Amino acid sequence: MLAPTARQWISYNLGGTLPADLNPWVHHDLLGRGSAVRHVLRFTIPLVPLLLLFLLFPGPVWLPLLMMSLILLPVLYFALGLMNVYRGFRLRQHGMADDPAERKRDGTEEMRREYETRFGRD
Repeated sequence: MLAPTARQWISYNLGGTLPADLNPWVHHDLLGRGSAVRHVLRFTIPLVPLLLLFLLFPGPVWLPLLMMSLILLPVLYFALGLMNVYRGFRLRQHGMADDPAERKRDGTEEMRREYETRFGRD
């Protein structure tokens, strides 16, 4: 599998698109083994310098750690909660249709039609 150059990889991680010949690599990066870990790391690594600044606050060690957790926990929550939405966006951005959010939505529409057939509309 062809991999992006360092410059392309940095651009990709900052939200850019890669050439079409790298689509297999993009597909593996977004949906392959370890993709959830890579996704979380993309969201948390840029926060490390900010979080380390909290260690400069005077006081007991637990105080800066609690301040760090006030930022880190919501970021992790939203990164994990919106992972499929982000993956779908990145796949569509690269012209691919294997969108996990779309697959889930297709089943939901079928269930909605079945419900409306059975019980009518509100």
